[in-house]
Amino acid sequence: MTPRSLTAGLLAGALALASCGAPVAPTAAKNSLVIAGYGGSYEEAFNKSVIPDFEKTCSCQVTYIAGSSTDTVAKLKAQQSAPQIDVALIDDGVQNQAVEAGLLDKLDPRTVTNLPDVIDIARLPGDVGVGFSLNATGLAYNTEYYAEHGLKPPERLADLADPKLKGKLVMPSITQTYGLGALLIAAKVGGGSESDIDPGFEGIKKVAANAVTFDTTADVSNYFLQGQAVASVWGNSRVQTLAGKGFPIKFVYPEEGALPLIATVNVVKGAPHADLAQKFVNLLLEPSAQQELAKAAYNGPAVKGVTLDPGLAAKVVGQDRAAGLRTLDWTVINKNRSAWTERWTKEIETS
Repeated sequence: MTPRSLTAGLLAGALALASCGAPVAPTAAKNSLVIAGYGGSYEEAFNKSVIPDFEKTCSCQVTYIAGSSTDTVAKLKAQQSAPQIDVALIDDGVQNQAVEAGLLDKLDPRTVTNLPDVIDIARLPGDVGVGFSLNATGLAYNTEYYAEHGLKPPERLADLADPKLKGKLVMPSITQTYGLGALLIAAKVGGGSESDIDPGFEGIKKVAANAVTFDTTADVSNYFLQGQAVASVWGNSRVQTLAGKGFPIKFVYPEEGALPLIATVNVVKGAPHADLAQKFVNLLLEPSAQQELAKAAYNGPAVKGVTLDPGLAAKVVGQDRAAGLRTLDWTVINKNRSAWTERWTKEIETS
């Protein structure tokens, strides 16, 4: 199954007017653009229409490489002396690491003319990259399974430690954003924080005892579809995409507070096709593209003045809700993330 189709006409118009200027003549030599980004519903949405329309209007060829944010940044580091990727779609926290490593370039306001319309929470320091969609990390559960087994819907992270869920929970690994989010939520519940992570590990141990597996891909759809798991820590847009296909799943903003998750689009420093990369960034900030990505993958718009159908607006992370989500100290998190990952491997996934 694929997500609901993007409206080709709207994006084609946005591409023609904002991304490349006048359409390129058919006889123009083709360029190429390599995008590294999210897999699953995101990849499907991009390959369905965003990429084909960009290729047609700009007379270019696009290659999409799917992977988690940490995988993408690892590729950028490995290729730093000779970049092969032009555009990187990565979560905001991991993006902060990439900036510190000098892997990303500043956006050109002459090309990315939509930058002034991006909401404050999605504007990044120095305009090195920009947020193009709003999301949140919270809880997901199979509503049908819970009802049939008389289980109360989860309201907080600790509810996933219920012994009745033994072997029915897919736990995200700390190597991807949702697993890190679970650790940070658990830390807050236990009276800790980014600077005091011990309570987080204690809380996660209780939840992880129910795990059937630790996912590193950020897309746990198949575990739900195949009945291997009935609950997880996951992102709203991922949950809504699966629900949109008719699966009985629901997203919960936990009582402890959901965590903001901003998907960012970035031009790689030294990108082989930097001009095309800048144009592609501008495309994703077009109001029509923002609307269609919301329809296709339930991405909350990061651009001011984008209107959505009320039914769809209720399912995405809106700008008002995003502004009220918990603020994270990414400087502290990224300073400690390697040590946390090592500790997680020893204490959580091998316990």
